[in-house]
Amino acid sequence: MKKKKEHKELSKMLRVDHAGEVSARKIYDGQLLILSGRKEAEEIKHMRDQEQHHLDKFDELLNEYNIRPSFLTPVWNLAGLTLGAVTALMGTKSAMACTIAVEEVIGEHYQKQAIKLKSSNKVLSKVLNEFADEELEHRNIAQENNGEEAFGYRIMKGIIQSGCRGAIKIAEKI
Repeated sequence: MKKKKEHKELSKMLRVDHAGEVSARKIYDGQLLILSGRKEAEEIKHMRDQEQHHLDKFDELLNEYNIRPSFLTPVWNLAGLTLGAVTALMGTKSAMACTIAVEEVIGEHYQKQAIKLKSSNKVLSKVLNEFADEELEHRNIAQENNGEEAFGYRIMKGIIQSGCRGAIKIAEKI
């Protein structure tokens, strides 16, 4: 019975993490569609490539633990691409504000998961800590690129973070 409960918890955790990485990868794709010629594009490509690495790892973990991805993966793809493109259309600072908002939520999310798994799955806990550090690095890069100076930053950040937290709850189940 305990094994079944642990697998159910791990399933929720990895399904949500996979969905988040699907979206994150697409956010950066959307930003690059609009900002490809700007100086920040190299930073965005770097962050996108790290998200792809995370996504590849979660694909591997879903297979390893025999866990299905979210049924809403096409929605996460579209939502990420749209969010990335729309914020980039608002300007580089807004794209960076989006990155700050998303990566802060995800970095903290991974940190909490890593703590939860520390005693039961040290290997996965280590992976999640590594990914949390990279997500928070992305937040820092966006801060260094003036994301906090975007018009309506606090409102935009609040809306995006609420959306991220809502998506986490949905992806755990669907």
